Amino acid sequence: MELMEWKPFREVLRVRREMDRLWEDYFGAGRRGLKSLEAEWAPAVDVSESGDMITVKAEVPGMEAKDIDISLSGDILTIKGEKKSAKEEKTENYHLVERSYGSFSRSLKLPAGVEADKIEASYKQGVLSITCPKKEEAKPKPIAIKAE
Repeated sequence: MELMEWKPFREVLRVRREMDRLWEDYFGAGRRGLKSLEAEWAPAVDVSESGDMITVKAEVPGMEAKDIDISLSGDILTIKGEKKSAKEEKTENYHLVERSYGSFSRSLKLPAGVEADKIEASYKQGVLSITCPKKEEAKPKPIAIKAE
């Protein structure tokens, strides 16, 4: 039987590394852990551009248009709102809760200058559509090529 030297600090460090790994797996990037879903909710957004228009579409199902605010500051478009949960005082036992609620704010840098006074917004079937006409100087201009 061979005797081995016992190094207690090495064991403590190994256990510490394992505990750090377990905590990182549960609470690390991309993991929810015990965080509230309310703090993380934000609508999915599409931004598209045509020759004279920038269109922003945001998915905000279950909200009313009056609960959504849109603002433009320079070339930053901000969409804010609050999706409220309809809590009923019943003795229900939930088995799964995936719908998200809470305040949100999305700020998007628009790809071109827009005319702020001509921006229009509409809301239909849970999708907020914002159309932003481009400024004249932001619109593409064809350049003729002179052949020699």
